[in-house]
Amino acid sequence: MDAQTCLKKLEYVGVLAFATVDRDGAPQIRNISAIHYEPDRMIFFTAKGKAFCQELLRDGRVQVLGYTKYKEMVRLSARAFPVPEDEQDKWIDTIFTEQPYLSNVYPGDTRRLAGIVFEIRDAEIEYFNLGVNPIFRERYTIGAGNLTQKGYVILDNCIACGKCLKNCPQRCIEPGKPYHIRQNHCLHCGNCFAVCPVGAVKNRDSAEEDAAMGAL
Repeated sequence: MDAQTCLKKLEYVGVLAFATVDRDGAPQIRNISAIHYEPDRMIFFTAKGKAFCQELLRDGRVQVLGYTKYKEMVRLSARAFPVPEDEQDKWIDTIFTEQPYLSNVYPGDTRRLAGIVFEIRDAEIEYFNLGVNPIFRERYTIGAGNLTQKGYVILDNCIACGKCLKNCPQRCIEPGKPYHIRQNHCLHCGNCFAVCPVGAVKNRDSAEEDAAMGAL
């Protein structure tokens, strides 16, 4: 699996959920299908008058989610930006050629008056497959996207009691001193955190914060 394969899976899904945040901080989700795919970016069409467009112009942050019939989730986190003005017509024509139904929605030149094309170049992509056992997850980037750390880690104060391993639904914890979580197979369910008697299991975000504070 890699970033380009994930983009191809999103293309096969077709209709994707795009999540943004409105002026009041409330989450907003739309289904978008007017999308063109390049090996290293995603290009999509919307209308300038839509709240979706205004949210992208104001903030730019967006999460894109696709779910395949094979129980695979592909989630892309990024900022979207309008393509350069001198490229707008080219990409509008490309998207309308690939998605002929759009001509029923915006016939003739109404597409150029109403439409605006955005692109996503730098992104983090999370792939999560629930259709295999143990489950499989991994993160990739396109462009200058950044990888974020999620899930749990086991720290050096682990006493090797084995409770985390016993209660792991995906058997992704390996014995040792300390025990070790195989991150690619972790559900992030938190069972290990809940049963650890000495607090040796930490959320990866909080563990990084603690390490940063200790370095000050």
